Amino acid sequence: MAAVALHTRRWGAPGAPGPLPPALLLHATGETSADWAPVAEGLATDRLVVAVDLRGHGSSPWPGSYALTALTDDVEAVAADVATNHGRPVDLVGHSLGGLVACLLASRRPELVRRLVLEDVPVPHPREPRPPARPEGDLAFDWEAVLQVRAQIDEPDPGWPQVVAGVRAPALVVWGGPSSPMPVEHVREMAETVVDGRLVRIDAGHLVHAAQPAAFTAAVRGFLSLPD
Repeated sequence: MAAVALHTRRWGAPGAPGPLPPALLLHATGETSADWAPVAEGLATDRLVVAVDLRGHGSSPWPGSYALTALTDDVEAVAADVATNHGRPVDLVGHSLGGLVACLLASRRPELVRRLVLEDVPVPHPREPRPPARPEGDLAFDWEAVLQVRAQIDEPDPGWPQVVAGVRAPALVVWGGPSSPMPVEHVREMAETVVDGRLVRIDAGHLVHAAQPAAFTAAVRGFLSLPD
């Protein structure tokens, strides 16, 4: 399936890349690019920041098909465009679903990704399916996207460990602490399986950047500002 053109939000001066590479932000299931606003504003003081609406979310197309590989194809096109326009690879920040897409992209196209931040993202392992209930009213995302993504996470592709091991970019893995529903052993596995990973804990639950935006942004800025 062909990639779809994603809607983006941008912070910082598009004509002036700044001293640091551009950052590309990928949201979780059921969120949109607007979810990143507090973090994006904190990162955009010295770089261009681009947040996307993944397919099936917000103002991006809702094609009805939501394979993780297709979501990655879409983001790859944005990352390649931003990297080409600024003459350097991007720093990639992903939360939950966005983190899995970020892993797939970093493993597939290492030349596009300078550094990687994964917010509460475990290595996928089979788990007992628990179908979610659809919220009432109009949604800012396609409910079919939730169902399809959930199925791929409940019964993940057995090649995920190889995907994660193929991530060459230095990676910061942020765990949300004991109140996060993500198993710490699988989040730790993510940090230990990528080639160059480090794990930090911010006690905020699964929505780390929303519950603790200042702490999250500080951790991300510190990591992305480290010398290559």
